[in-house]
Amino acid sequence: MSIQNKTKRMFAYTPDYAVAPGVTLSEVLQSLAMTQKECALRCGLTEQTMVRIIKGEQPITYETADRLEMVTGVPASLWNTLELQYQNQVRKIKQNQAYEQDIRWLDDIPTKELKKRGFLAHCDSKAEMVGETLRFYGVASIKAWNDVWMDPTVAARRSDCFETSVGSASAWIRLGELQAQGITCTPYDAERFKRALHEIRTMTLDEPASFVPKMRKLCASCGVALALVPTMRKVPWNGASKWLSPTKAMILISLRGKAEDVFWFSFFHEAGHILFGEKKRLYIAEDRNRDKQELEADAFAANLLIPESYNQDITKITASSEVLAVAKTLAISPGIVAGRYRHLTGNCSFFKDLTRSFDWDTLDLEVSPHR
Repeated sequence: MSIQNKTKRMFAYTPDYAVAPGVTLSEVLQSLAMTQKECALRCGLTEQTMVRIIKGEQPITYETADRLEMVTGVPASLWNTLELQYQNQVRKIKQNQAYEQDIRWLDDIPTKELKKRGFLAHCDSKAEMVGETLRFYGVASIKAWNDVWMDPTVAARRSDCFETSVGSASAWIRLGELQAQGITCTPYDAERFKRALHEIRTMTLDEPASFVPKMRKLCASCGVALALVPTMRKVPWNGASKWLSPTKAMILISLRGKAEDVFWFSFFHEAGHILFGEKKRLYIAEDRNRDKQELEADAFAANLLIPESYNQDITKITASSEVLAVAKTLAISPGIVAGRYRHLTGNCSFFKDLTRSFDWDTLDLEVSPHR
């Protein structure tokens, strides 16, 4: 077996310890019947330096690797590789030791669900899972995670869900961010987006397999990434929106509900935030959040779908045929008119047969995990 092959076979790492290149160097010297002192002399190094290298107390620099190649015949590239792998493993061990102190942080993170969806890899220990989860969130430490997700200035912190299930809530939003990052958008254009919304409104008569690709393409052409993410346990939100950069926004819609009227209202609600909201704010659509900007987004979505002037007539509807007639006049899905009737009258069981239930499970909606 050649020295190079023997070196590669020896230098096998395990998660809990690291082998210094000096161990390999020591065996190479033995195979050459060369003492450490002689190797140091031939390399132009002090004997103390050679001892420290062999003990792993001093790294093999590029210059030292070149000298070792001249003396031992083992390529400098191999010494450099061994040193890099060793330092990486030492770093990983120290990192995992630090992560051991943060294991309890995982208690509120839906790691099983994220693994099931393919966004977290299998880990041999909880400490490794801490690191894997931080990579999912795109942060370098628990402190950085807290700075991003627990900042009291973040509007979403006013949500009850963020107070009680910050792990699930943040994971769902992060899934949206990752999906949105995979969507190429042109720079944001507000006027173009306004026009696109009216075109998207005409798609309410279509099925998801038809309108989803068109919606995403239209939104992307205006600088808005449309993310559609299945619901996360303990997250009762219909949608969210935020700016990913000064020229790219994200609309995130939950697929927790199948009713078409809820989907369309949620989309246009978030679109209102993109058009008229604050760029530094994360908006969350939930029933309990009734602040001024949420009410304004509600009004925008409601009026874009069905002008307020139709509300009085809609409350007087008594038959399915009247729902269909109004929908035809508005060139909109009957299910949205039926939903408006239920919202205005409180008769939640009326005309449900006119409201379609979208089967999201049959569509490939999510962008592949970034691994």
